[in-house]
Amino acid sequence: MQKFRNIAVIAHVDHGKTTLVDELLTQSGTFSAHESVDERVMDSNDLEKERGITILSKNTAIKYKDIKINIIDTPGHADFGGEVERVLKMVDGVLLLVDAYEGVMPQTKFVVKKMLALGLKPIVVVNKIDKPAAEPDRVVDEVFDLFVQMEANDDQLEFPVVYASAKNGISKLDIADEDSNFEPLFETIISEIPEPTGTAENPTQLQVFTLDYDNYVGKIGIARIFNGRIARGQNILLAKADGEQVKGRISKLIGFSGLQRVEIDEAEAGDIVAVAGLETIDVGDSVVDPDNPMPLDPMHIEEPTLAVVFAVNDSPLAGLEGKSVTSNKIQERLSKEMQTNIAMRYEQIGEGKFKVAGRGELQITILAENMRREGFEFSISRPEVITKEVDGIHLEPFEHLVIDVPEEFGGTVIERLGKRKAEMTSMVPMGAGQQRVEFEIPARGLIGFRGQFLTDTKGEGIMNHSFLEYRPHSGHVESRMNGALISTESGEAIAYSLNTIQERGILFIGPQAKIYPGMIIGEHSRPNDLDVNPSKGKNLTNVRSSGADDAIKLVPPRNLSLEKAMEWIEDDELLEITPLNIRIRKKELDATKRKRATKNAKKDK
Repeated sequence: MQKFRNIAVIAHVDHGKTTLVDELLTQSGTFSAHESVDERVMDSNDLEKERGITILSKNTAIKYKDIKINIIDTPGHADFGGEVERVLKMVDGVLLLVDAYEGVMPQTKFVVKKMLALGLKPIVVVNKIDKPAAEPDRVVDEVFDLFVQMEANDDQLEFPVVYASAKNGISKLDIADEDSNFEPLFETIISEIPEPTGTAENPTQLQVFTLDYDNYVGKIGIARIFNGRIARGQNILLAKADGEQVKGRISKLIGFSGLQRVEIDEAEAGDIVAVAGLETIDVGDSVVDPDNPMPLDPMHIEEPTLAVVFAVNDSPLAGLEGKSVTSNKIQERLSKEMQTNIAMRYEQIGEGKFKVAGRGELQITILAENMRREGFEFSISRPEVITKEVDGIHLEPFEHLVIDVPEEFGGTVIERLGKRKAEMTSMVPMGAGQQRVEFEIPARGLIGFRGQFLTDTKGEGIMNHSFLEYRPHSGHVESRMNGALISTESGEAIAYSLNTIQERGILFIGPQAKIYPGMIIGEHSRPNDLDVNPSKGKNLTNVRSSGADDAIKLVPPRNLSLEKAMEWIEDDELLEITPLNIRIRKKELDATKRKRATKNAKKDK
């Protein structure tokens, strides 16, 4: 019988999880000498490579001595907390990575809370010990304090510590030891992570924690075998989370070895495998023995906290740049996304309009960016938080916000957040002129804040946040301070006209950009909206003026990414997203109707 260890690698975003997994794969001899391997090899998706973050949890397996170690690399961003939560139920221990300088961060707290609640024992890996400002001893103390604060049991408080630099392939059990390869880490995994419980002789029990899709075999469920054996061609019973039971047959059984997926005939308790042939399979479902069905408890997934409206693009430039533009196509794509992404929901709320709910802005913009690259054209509304009504009290989601800023900018940031109903809970100097300030803030207050924050801190501030809890509604939150520059004409923008308009604010477009009435071409320097004509050319006369040949000097336009644009817009604005462009527009394109609506809104107040 084969021996197994099942571990998840968890950490805050950018603390080195994927790099660590790279090195575990390399030093275990999983790659042959002739194989050339990319950096961060587990981040296979294009967006993951570009952004340097993990979006989807992925599993791999390595052999060390005679033991198979199944490793699951998890996302570090709070928006993908649903992925982390599911994965932790499938493993027997975790590698908790903490940056040797940054220490405990919001997402560290989030994943630790989940891990401790499931009774898992961690191996704390203090990573990036090669950083000049690294303070490994302080970080270990911070982790211990966090465990005490989260009410860890005595066994969990006795966590082993491994010091590492994943980038350099170094690990050691004492910071004063000589640099060694990853052997100390492998040995710690083998000795500290418990063997899986359950035996191959018991009735079959598998639980699905991630879904994949293959055009040839359909839905694939990646599952942990808790008990018994599973074989290709075996007749099984699929126990759904809602109690429904469906008979089926395993058409394909896939095992993991390094980055390869290998077709296998049989697997037994303790292993992680992929099964195909069950079209209605979902995350949390159990695959059990039809003669002796014993389904496992279904999984609890955290509720979405943010929603946007995806709608058919109805601007004057609609249908010119995208392939998939109809509501049927958009609905089909959203439906396909929900098959594999259970942390998101969607519902149709009108003709060609779909309300999509997720855990945060990043999760929703990743979906929009993927759709855009696939040739879709659609519009998105401003994000709004999902509120609850409990015992007659209106509740809204609150976030735990941590910002690292140079001390000189701390006052400005605290003042800005105060206007957004944030409460400061701690302020700690971090050395080298930096300070860390922690807040509790309504999720509404964070919408549109990042751009302002980066401007205030001259790009040197770092902000991270994670979901805290639902609390009573906290009243009005200040939003964008500046108005919009709105085009009154259609056609193409002309440099002569933009040269005049740029004195009124910051432009989002350059010369020759396509424009239409109601399209927002820039940010006004004042709080009110301003109608402008970007397509007005120079009046030509037969008299030569003294300034006739002055060169037009345009400031380069502000390049808005999908996230920045989504944070910038207000309730009466939309993003028009096509494969080639991201445009911002007013919901109501007619200027007269907009003014009338504004007047009526003021009267109602």
